Amino acid sequence: MKTINRTLTYPIVETFHSVQGEGFWTGVNAYFIRLGGCDVYCPWCDQKESWNAKRHPQQSVNDLVQQAKNANPAIVIITGGEPLLHDLTPLTRQLKEYGLRTHLETSGSHPFSGVFDWVTFSPKQYKSPDESIYPQVQELKVVIANEDDLRWAQEQALLVPSHALKYLQSEWNTPSSQQLIFDYVLKHPEWRISLQSHKFLGVR
Repeated sequence: MKTINRTLTYPIVETFHSVQGEGFWTGVNAYFIRLGGCDVYCPWCDQKESWNAKRHPQQSVNDLVQQAKNANPAIVIITGGEPLLHDLTPLTRQLKEYGLRTHLETSGSHPFSGVFDWVTFSPKQYKSPDESIYPQVQELKVVIANEDDLRWAQEQALLVPSHALKYLQSEWNTPSSQQLIFDYVLKHPEWRISLQSHKFLGVR
């Protein structure tokens, strides 16, 4: 087994201890590591400050893992930005070494890396996913603003494993999308609705 590079650094937008607000793991005690850098550029993104990785300080694998361990969460979520811009193997291997459950939130726009217990895949039409992501997916979560997003969601659902859970999530600033996904789920029982509960709670 290769030695873990504990001094390797990543650009960090923020780290924080909260609960998972979306999808299957909603409400679960979670420690978030938000990495800088994204080249998908969704116009409705609520994390645009994360796009330029150079604007964010570097932290080492060792420091990040120690922070996560001290928080004593049920899960550690690596998110972004687009986390797969970075090689996530060193970070996730050490998190696993400390017995921490690792989750990934990604658009899948770059080759898959890392060792994860759960992969939430949120594909975007603005940048096509890398093929390496599809076999890894446990949860497909597609943000919906309009009818065309529903078509995209259905196309992506055909590419993930059959056991993957399928969620539609209303685009927060498009109120009409709530009714759109509600009506769609009633007609397509393989899909579920994901709500951004952390926004309703007023927490991160």
